[in-house]
Amino acid sequence: MEINLIQAQGVNMAEVTGNGVEIKNNQDALDLMANCGYQGADGIILRAENITPDFFDLKTGIAGEILQKFSTYNMRLAIVGDFSKFSSKSLKDFMYESNKIGRINFVGSLEEAKAKLAN
Repeated sequence: MEINLIQAQGVNMAEVTGNGVEIKNNQDALDLMANCGYQGADGIILRAENITPDFFDLKTGIAGEILQKFSTYNMRLAIVGDFSKFSSKSLKDFMYESNKIGRINFVGSLEEAKAKLAN
């Protein structure tokens, strides 16, 4: 996993890149938040492919566990990916509501992620 610190509109962000699944559970998410926060990031940008596929199956509860950690520790998150491949109405509703609140964002590009976290 590689963490690149970037800044957009005066907001420090950590862009996380890696090969394969980097976030498998809520402990991985906590470790990532601690690392990025220690480096001065106020938000994290993750790629969807770096998160366990179970995250996108709401029945597993993993999405709720991980995203609750981000809310609890006041860390903003943008997940970048092509979400059109998911057909679950409940997942689409979940992503829509998350984007509406703005703490957790599901976006299609790095530029969109930076813009969301900078607001």
